[in-house]
Amino acid sequence: MNVLIIIPTYNEAENITDLIPAIQEQFAAIPDDCSILVVDDLSPDGTADVVKSMQGKYKNLYLMEHGEKAGLAAAYLAGFQWAMDKDNPAGKHFDACIEMDADFSHKPEYLPTMINLGHSHDVVIASRNIKGGGVEGWSALRNFISKGGSLYSRLVIGVPIYDLTGGFNFWSRKALDAIGLEKIISRGYCFQVEMKARAYKKGLKYVEFPIIFPDRTKGESKMDKKIIIEAMMNVWKLRNVGND
Repeated sequence: MNVLIIIPTYNEAENITDLIPAIQEQFAAIPDDCSILVVDDLSPDGTADVVKSMQGKYKNLYLMEHGEKAGLAAAYLAGFQWAMDKDNPAGKHFDACIEMDADFSHKPEYLPTMINLGHSHDVVIASRNIKGGGVEGWSALRNFISKGGSLYSRLVIGVPIYDLTGGFNFWSRKALDAIGLEKIISRGYCFQVEMKARAYKKGLKYVEFPIIFPDRTKGESKMDKKIIIEAMMNVWKLRNVGND
């Protein structure tokens, strides 16, 4: 199986320097062919230049300079399309994609488990909200907002997935085809919710496995109150997704 790990970045030069080698170390325990695509939104801190400097050492490392600060959803959709394109720069037919943050909140050591589960599932969700999962370094309020956001989305949309808002996920090519990337309407925090809701309603085989999610130690979080409020309102637009 050819797997592409997609990492969207904006001002992640500090983290990406350490993250790429940490991911590459995990590839030794993975029998599948794995590559990395960094999708950078014109980071003024030189994140793209850092990636370019590492490409000589890592031949399976690719960079897409997205050209604008378009946000997480746009970056992932561009990365998915890159993987699905038969003429992609890697020259590979990718069987699956993994979404992964650049700030070490998504621990590279979970990649072997995720990919192994991907051999028997269409969608694999690294979950903070099932038994064995959790967060580290979060305030009680932030933890409440995160868990509450997933519960709220689950109740509104009617999807029995416990970590709807999480961004560490495996998507098979079959899943991406079934979801229909061109149908995605979310452009903000609801993107992760919509992807999973569409996958569930298409009857795709999914699994959640527990992870510990630590807070970032370098760089700044892109999450703020405005994004959270916007997401709570937009969830209602997703009640009928998957029926189109």
